[in-house]
Amino acid sequence: MNQIQVDLGERTYPVLIGTECLEEALNSLLPDRVQKVALVTQSNIGIIPSINVEHEIFHIDNGERAKTLKTVEDLCSRWAQWGLTRTDVVVAIGGGLVTDVAGFAAAVYHRGVDVIHAPTTLLGMVDAAIGGKTAVNLSEGKNLVGSFWQPVGVVCDISTLSSLPEREWRCGYGEVAKYHFLGAQDLDQQDLAGKIMKCIQLKAEIVREDERETGRRAILNYGHTLAHALEMEKDFSLAHGEAVAIGIRYAAEIAKILGRIDQKRVDEHETVLEYYGLSYKLPSSYDWAQLVSLFQRDKKAVDGISFVLDGPEGIEVVKIEDQEILIQAMEALQ
Repeated sequence: MNQIQVDLGERTYPVLIGTECLEEALNSLLPDRVQKVALVTQSNIGIIPSINVEHEIFHIDNGERAKTLKTVEDLCSRWAQWGLTRTDVVVAIGGGLVTDVAGFAAAVYHRGVDVIHAPTTLLGMVDAAIGGKTAVNLSEGKNLVGSFWQPVGVVCDISTLSSLPEREWRCGYGEVAKYHFLGAQDLDQQDLAGKIMKCIQLKAEIVREDERETGRRAILNYGHTLAHALEMEKDFSLAHGEAVAIGIRYAAEIAKILGRIDQKRVDEHETVLEYYGLSYKLPSSYDWAQLVSLFQRDKKAVDGISFVLDGPEGIEVVKIEDQEILIQAMEALQ
Protein backbone atom coordinates (compact mmCIF):
# COMPACT_ATOMS: atom_id res chain seq x y z
CA MET A 1 0.00 0.00 0.00
CA ASN A 2 1.01 3.58 -0.63
CA GLN A 3 0.40 6.22 2.04
CA ILE A 4 -0.14 9.97 1.88
CA GLN A 5 -0.30 12.00 5.08
CA VAL A 6 -2.80 14.80 5.49
CA ASP A 7 -0.71 16.84 7.91
CA LEU A 8 -2.96 18.77 10.29
CA GLY A 9 -1.07 18.66 13.56
CA GLU A 10 -2.98 16.61 16.12
CA ARG A 11 -5.61 15.84 13.44
CA THR A 12 -3.06 14.35 11.01
CA TYR A 13 -4.23 11.17 9.33
CA PRO A 14 -3.11 8.74 6.60
CA VAL A 15 -4.71 8.07 3.24
CA LEU A 16 -3.90 4.46 2.35
CA ILE A 17 -4.01 3.57 -1.35
CA GLY A 18 -3.70 0.08 -2.76
CA THR A 19 -5.42 -2.89 -4.38
CA GLU A 20 -7.35 -5.60 -2.51
CA CYS A 21 -6.38 -3.84 0.72
CA LEU A 22 -9.71 -2.75 2.22
CA GLU A 23 -10.00 -5.16 5.16
CA GLU A 24 -6.34 -5.03 6.15
CA ALA A 25 -6.22 -1.25 5.97
CA LEU A 26 -9.48 -0.67 7.82
CA ASN A 27 -8.53 -2.95 10.69
CA SER A 28 -5.10 -1.31 10.93
CA LEU A 29 -6.76 2.09 11.40
CA LEU A 30 -9.09 1.06 14.24
CA PRO A 31 -7.91 2.44 17.60
CA ASP A 32 -7.32 -0.19 20.30
CA ARG A 33 -10.08 1.29 22.51
CA VAL A 34 -12.84 0.64 19.94
CA GLN A 35 -15.55 -1.82 20.95
CA LYS A 36 -18.09 -1.17 18.19
CA VAL A 37 -17.92 -0.12 14.53
CA ALA A 38 -20.90 1.33 12.70
CA LEU A 39 -20.57 0.53 8.99
CA VAL A 40 -22.53 3.10 6.96
CA THR A 41 -23.16 2.18 3.34
CA GLN A 42 -25.84 1.70 0.69
CA SER A 43 -27.48 -1.58 -0.26
CA ASN A 44 -26.37 -1.37 -3.91
CA ILE A 45 -22.68 -1.06 -3.02
CA GLY A 46 -22.38 -4.60 -1.70
CA ILE A 47 -18.96 -4.19 -0.08
CA ILE A 48 -18.95 -5.34 3.55
CA PRO A 49 -15.42 -5.89 4.91
CA SER A 50 -14.66 -8.19 7.80
CA ILE A 51 -14.03 -6.12 10.94
CA ASN A 52 -12.18 -7.54 13.94
CA VAL A 53 -14.56 -6.04 16.53
CA GLU A 54 -18.33 -5.99 16.98
CA HIS A 55 -19.97 -4.18 14.09
CA GLU A 56 -23.35 -3.41 12.59
CA ILE A 57 -24.38 -2.31 9.07
CA PHE A 58 -26.42 0.87 8.68
CA HIS A 59 -27.84 1.41 5.22
CA ILE A 60 -28.84 4.81 3.88
CA ASP A 61 -30.90 5.44 0.74
CA ASN A 62 -29.47 6.17 -2.68
CA GLY A 63 -29.44 9.50 -4.48
CA GLU A 64 -29.16 13.15 -3.48
CA ARG A 65 -32.65 13.07 -1.97
CA ALA A 66 -31.14 11.00 0.85
CA LYS A 67 -28.53 13.67 1.58
CA THR A 68 -30.65 15.39 4.21
CA LEU A 69 -30.81 16.25 7.88
CA LYS A 70 -33.53 13.57 8.21
CA THR A 71 -31.06 10.90 7.11
CA VAL A 72 -28.52 12.18 9.65
CA GLU A 73 -31.18 12.14 12.38
CA ASP A 74 -32.18 8.58 11.49
CA LEU A 75 -28.56 7.41 11.55
CA CYS A 76 -27.92 8.99 14.94
CA SER A 77 -31.08 7.46 16.38
CA ARG A 78 -30.13 3.99 15.17
CA TRP A 79 -26.63 4.40 16.58
CA ALA A 80 -28.04 5.42 19.94
CA GLN A 81 -30.37 2.41 20.00
CA TRP A 82 -27.44 0.12 19.19
CA GLY A 83 -25.29 1.66 21.92
CA LEU A 84 -22.58 3.38 19.89
CA THR A 85 -20.45 5.59 22.16
CA ARG A 86 -17.96 8.35 21.51
CA THR A 87 -15.11 5.86 22.03
CA ASP A 88 -16.31 3.85 19.01
CA VAL A 89 -15.87 4.42 15.26
CA VAL A 90 -18.04 5.05 12.21
CA VAL A 91 -16.81 3.62 8.90
CA ALA A 92 -18.29 5.10 5.71
CA ILE A 93 -18.16 2.75 2.70
CA GLY A 94 -19.38 4.22 -0.58
CA GLY A 95 -19.29 7.30 -2.73
CA GLY A 96 -19.25 10.96 -1.86
CA LEU A 97 -22.84 10.94 -0.64
CA VAL A 98 -22.06 8.23 1.91
CA THR A 99 -18.88 9.85 3.20
CA ASP A 100 -20.58 13.27 3.39
CA VAL A 101 -23.62 11.98 5.29
CA ALA A 102 -21.79 9.54 7.55
CA GLY A 103 -19.06 12.09 8.24
CA PHE A 104 -21.55 14.76 9.23
CA ALA A 105 -23.52 12.34 11.41
CA ALA A 106 -20.26 11.29 13.11
CA ALA A 107 -19.37 14.95 13.67
CA VAL A 108 -22.60 15.69 15.56
CA TYR A 109 -23.32 12.37 17.30
CA HIS A 110 -22.17 12.65 20.94
CA ARG A 111 -20.52 15.90 19.77
CA GLY A 112 -18.11 13.92 17.65
CA VAL A 113 -17.08 10.28 17.13
CA ASP A 114 -14.19 9.05 15.01
CA VAL A 115 -14.88 8.29 11.35
CA ILE A 116 -12.91 6.33 8.76
CA HIS A 117 -13.74 6.79 5.08
CA ALA A 118 -13.52 3.97 2.56
CA PRO A 119 -14.53 5.58 -0.75
CA THR A 120 -15.62 3.14 -3.46
CA THR A 121 -15.97 5.64 -6.31
CA LEU A 122 -13.37 7.61 -8.20
CA LEU A 123 -15.00 10.88 -7.13
CA GLY A 124 -14.84 9.78 -3.49
CA MET A 125 -11.18 8.84 -3.71
CA VAL A 126 -9.90 12.00 -5.39
CA ASP A 127 -12.16 14.48 -3.66
CA ALA A 128 -15.09 13.80 -1.33
CA ALA A 129 -13.41 11.55 1.25
CA ILE A 130 -10.30 13.72 1.66
CA GLY A 131 -10.17 16.90 3.70
CA GLY A 132 -12.87 16.62 6.34
CA LYS A 133 -15.69 18.57 4.66
CA THR A 134 -19.03 16.96 5.47
CA ALA A 135 -22.48 18.26 4.61
CA VAL A 136 -26.08 17.62 3.64
CA ASN A 137 -28.43 19.54 1.37
CA LEU A 138 -31.35 21.85 2.02
CA SER A 139 -34.10 22.57 -0.48
CA GLU A 140 -32.50 26.01 -0.81
CA GLY A 141 -29.10 24.71 -1.90
CA LYS A 142 -26.49 21.98 -1.91
CA ASN A 143 -24.20 21.26 1.07
CA LEU A 144 -25.53 24.20 3.08
CA VAL A 145 -25.49 22.38 6.44
CA GLY A 146 -22.30 20.63 7.48
CA SER A 147 -19.09 20.71 9.44
CA PHE A 148 -15.36 20.19 9.15
CA TRP A 149 -14.72 16.77 10.70
CA GLN A 150 -11.45 15.15 9.75
CA PRO A 151 -11.39 11.33 9.54
CA VAL A 152 -8.85 9.29 11.46
CA GLY A 153 -7.94 7.67 8.16
CA VAL A 154 -9.02 7.06 4.57
CA VAL A 155 -8.71 3.79 2.64
CA CYS A 156 -8.70 3.92 -1.17
CA ASP A 157 -8.90 0.33 -2.41
CA ILE A 158 -8.69 0.78 -6.18
CA SER A 159 -10.08 -2.70 -6.80
CA THR A 160 -13.48 -1.50 -5.52
CA LEU A 161 -13.77 0.66 -8.65
CA SER A 162 -13.91 -2.35 -10.99
CA SER A 163 -17.71 -2.53 -11.01
CA LEU A 164 -18.40 1.19 -11.40
CA PRO A 165 -20.93 2.02 -14.14
CA GLU A 166 -19.84 4.39 -16.90
CA ARG A 167 -21.71 7.34 -15.45
CA GLU A 168 -19.85 7.00 -12.13
CA TRP A 169 -16.55 7.07 -14.00
CA ARG A 170 -17.63 10.33 -15.66
CA CYS A 171 -18.49 11.74 -12.24
CA GLY A 172 -15.03 10.98 -10.98
CA TYR A 173 -13.29 12.28 -14.07
CA GLY A 174 -15.14 15.58 -13.71
CA GLU A 175 -13.22 16.07 -10.46
CA VAL A 176 -9.96 14.69 -11.87
CA ALA A 177 -10.19 17.22 -14.73
CA LYS A 178 -10.37 19.99 -12.15
CA TYR A 179 -6.94 19.07 -10.76
CA HIS A 180 -5.31 19.71 -14.15
CA PHE A 181 -5.94 23.42 -13.56
CA LEU A 182 -5.04 23.45 -9.86
CA GLY A 183 -1.43 22.44 -10.40
CA ALA A 184 -1.34 18.64 -10.68
CA GLN A 185 1.46 17.74 -13.11
CA ASP A 186 1.34 15.18 -15.93
CA LEU A 187 -2.04 13.72 -14.96
CA ASP A 188 -2.67 12.66 -18.56
CA GLN A 189 0.51 10.57 -18.46
CA GLN A 190 -0.51 8.56 -15.39
CA ASP A 191 -2.39 5.28 -15.14
CA LEU A 192 -5.49 5.16 -12.96
CA ALA A 193 -3.57 4.60 -9.71
CA GLY A 194 -1.18 7.39 -10.62
CA LYS A 195 -4.01 9.81 -11.34
CA ILE A 196 -5.61 9.02 -7.97
CA MET A 197 -2.30 9.46 -6.13
CA LYS A 198 -1.55 12.79 -7.85
CA CYS A 199 -5.00 14.19 -7.05
CA ILE A 200 -4.84 13.08 -3.41
CA GLN A 201 -1.34 14.53 -3.00
CA LEU A 202 -2.45 17.91 -4.31
CA LYS A 203 -5.63 17.98 -2.24
CA ALA A 204 -3.69 16.97 0.89
CA GLU A 205 -1.26 19.84 0.26
CA ILE A 206 -4.09 22.36 -0.13
CA VAL A 207 -5.94 21.09 2.96
CA ARG A 208 -2.74 21.24 5.02
CA GLU A 209 -2.41 24.89 4.09
CA ASP A 210 -6.06 25.86 4.63
CA GLU A 211 -8.09 23.31 6.59
CA ARG A 212 -11.18 25.49 7.13
CA GLU A 213 -11.43 27.00 3.63
CA THR A 214 -10.64 30.56 4.66
CA GLY A 215 -8.20 31.04 1.80
CA ARG A 216 -6.53 28.83 -0.78
CA ARG A 217 -8.77 25.79 -0.23
CA ALA A 218 -11.62 27.59 -2.01
CA ILE A 219 -9.88 26.81 -5.32
CA LEU A 220 -10.99 23.20 -4.88
CA ASN A 221 -14.43 24.50 -5.82
CA TYR A 222 -13.29 25.21 -9.38
CA GLY A 223 -16.30 24.57 -11.62
CA HIS A 224 -18.60 23.96 -8.66
CA THR A 225 -20.62 27.18 -8.49
CA LEU A 226 -22.47 26.43 -11.72
CA ALA A 227 -22.31 22.70 -11.02
CA HIS A 228 -24.24 22.95 -7.76
CA ALA A 229 -26.81 25.25 -9.36
CA LEU A 230 -27.30 22.82 -12.26
CA GLU A 231 -27.81 19.94 -9.84
CA MET A 232 -30.36 21.81 -7.74
CA GLU A 233 -32.29 23.40 -10.60
CA LYS A 234 -33.21 20.08 -12.23
CA ASP A 235 -33.50 17.97 -9.07
CA PHE A 236 -30.13 16.28 -9.64
CA SER A 237 -30.86 14.93 -13.11
CA LEU A 238 -27.22 15.81 -13.83
CA ALA A 239 -24.72 13.88 -11.73
CA HIS A 240 -22.13 15.88 -9.81
CA GLY A 241 -19.11 15.19 -12.01
CA GLU A 242 -21.11 15.84 -15.17
CA ALA A 243 -22.17 19.21 -13.76
CA VAL A 244 -18.61 20.02 -12.67
CA ALA A 245 -17.36 19.47 -16.23
CA ILE A 246 -19.84 22.06 -17.54
CA GLY A 247 -18.95 24.32 -14.61
CA ILE A 248 -15.23 24.16 -15.44
CA ARG A 249 -15.84 25.21 -19.04
CA TYR A 250 -18.25 27.92 -17.87
CA ALA A 251 -15.67 29.32 -15.44
CA ALA A 252 -13.16 29.44 -18.28
CA GLU A 253 -15.63 31.43 -20.39
CA ILE A 254 -16.22 33.94 -17.58
CA ALA A 255 -12.45 34.31 -17.15
CA LYS A 256 -12.06 34.97 -20.86
CA ILE A 257 -14.81 37.62 -20.86
CA LEU A 258 -13.08 39.32 -17.92
CA GLY A 259 -9.76 39.28 -19.77
CA ARG A 260 -8.13 36.95 -17.26
CA ILE A 261 -7.30 34.25 -19.84
CA ASP A 262 -7.20 34.04 -23.64
CA GLN A 263 -8.90 31.71 -26.11
CA LYS A 264 -5.87 29.41 -26.14
CA ARG A 265 -6.35 28.75 -22.42
CA VAL A 266 -10.08 28.16 -22.98
CA ASP A 267 -9.14 25.62 -25.65
CA GLU A 268 -6.90 23.88 -23.10
CA HIS A 269 -9.94 23.48 -20.84
CA GLU A 270 -11.89 21.87 -23.66
CA THR A 271 -9.00 19.56 -24.52
CA VAL A 272 -8.78 18.28 -20.94
CA LEU A 273 -12.54 17.74 -20.66
CA GLU A 274 -12.62 15.93 -24.02
CA TYR A 275 -9.69 13.74 -22.90
CA TYR A 276 -11.93 12.41 -20.12
CA GLY A 277 -14.95 12.04 -22.39
CA LEU A 278 -16.87 14.82 -20.65
CA SER A 279 -19.53 17.04 -22.20
CA TYR A 280 -19.26 20.75 -21.43
CA LYS A 281 -22.29 22.12 -23.28
CA LEU A 282 -24.99 23.79 -21.17
CA PRO A 283 -28.34 22.06 -21.81
CA SER A 284 -30.87 24.50 -23.26
CA SER A 285 -33.61 23.37 -20.86
CA TYR A 286 -32.15 25.27 -17.89
CA ASP A 287 -33.61 28.54 -16.62
CA TRP A 288 -30.64 30.90 -16.77
CA ALA A 289 -32.15 33.46 -14.41
CA GLN A 290 -32.83 30.72 -11.86
CA LEU A 291 -29.23 29.53 -12.12
CA VAL A 292 -27.97 33.04 -11.38
CA SER A 293 -30.25 33.26 -8.34
CA LEU A 294 -28.83 29.97 -7.09
CA PHE A 295 -25.29 31.36 -7.42
CA GLN A 296 -26.18 33.78 -4.62
CA ARG A 297 -26.75 30.84 -2.25
CA ASP A 298 -23.37 29.34 -2.98
CA LYS A 299 -21.15 28.90 0.09
CA LYS A 300 -18.55 31.29 -1.36
CA ALA A 301 -21.16 34.05 -1.82
CA VAL A 302 -20.23 36.20 1.18
CA ASP A 303 -20.75 39.55 -0.52
CA GLY A 304 -22.55 39.03 -3.80
CA ILE A 305 -21.67 36.36 -6.37
CA SER A 306 -18.17 34.92 -6.48
CA PHE A 307 -16.58 32.40 -8.84
CA VAL A 308 -13.35 30.45 -8.73
CA LEU A 309 -11.62 31.55 -11.94
CA ASP A 310 -8.44 30.92 -13.85
CA GLY A 311 -6.11 33.87 -14.45
CA PRO A 312 -2.54 35.12 -14.73
CA GLU A 313 -1.87 34.27 -11.06
CA GLY A 314 -3.57 30.88 -11.32
CA ILE A 315 -6.93 29.80 -9.90
CA GLU A 316 -8.49 32.19 -7.37
CA VAL A 317 -11.84 33.45 -6.06
CA VAL A 318 -13.17 36.47 -7.96
CA LYS A 319 -16.21 38.60 -7.13
CA ILE A 320 -18.53 39.12 -10.10
CA GLU A 321 -19.87 42.68 -10.21
CA ASP A 322 -21.79 42.49 -13.50
CA GLN A 323 -24.33 39.66 -13.65
CA GLU A 324 -24.76 40.18 -17.41
CA ILE A 325 -21.37 38.50 -17.77
CA LEU A 326 -22.87 35.36 -16.27
CA ILE A 327 -25.63 35.23 -18.88
CA GLN A 328 -23.18 36.04 -21.69
CA ALA A 329 -21.02 33.08 -20.63
CA MET A 330 -24.06 30.78 -20.62
CA GLU A 331 -24.87 31.83 -24.18
CA ALA A 332 -21.37 30.80 -25.26
CA LEU A 333 -21.89 27.28 -23.90
CA GLN A 334 -24.95 26.52 -26.05
